Amino acid sequence: MLNSKCENCGNIYDKSFSIIMDNERYVFDSFECAINKLAPRCAHCNTRIIGHGVEDDGQIFCCANCARHIGKSNLTDRAENRPTS
Repeated sequence: MLNSKCENCGNIYDKSFSIIMDNERYVFDSFECAINKLAPRCAHCNTRIIGHGVEDDGQIFCCANCARHIGKSNLTDRAENRPTS
């Protein structure tokens, strides 16, 4: 993908890469731009979620604390009794 234009910042870069998400192809010059364009935002604090986050009823949050702020009390940040391997 020599000299492709970044979907986020418009930079033309010889080391660009593509990401396919929901059957759409996006081109970026950095992970920073990919995160800015594609990562979901927390429904409470609007932070970009670059980890797993937590989700309830179609809403995604960066953490259980943010979910609790809008009344989602059944979410936790860490799984209890997770098997170890």
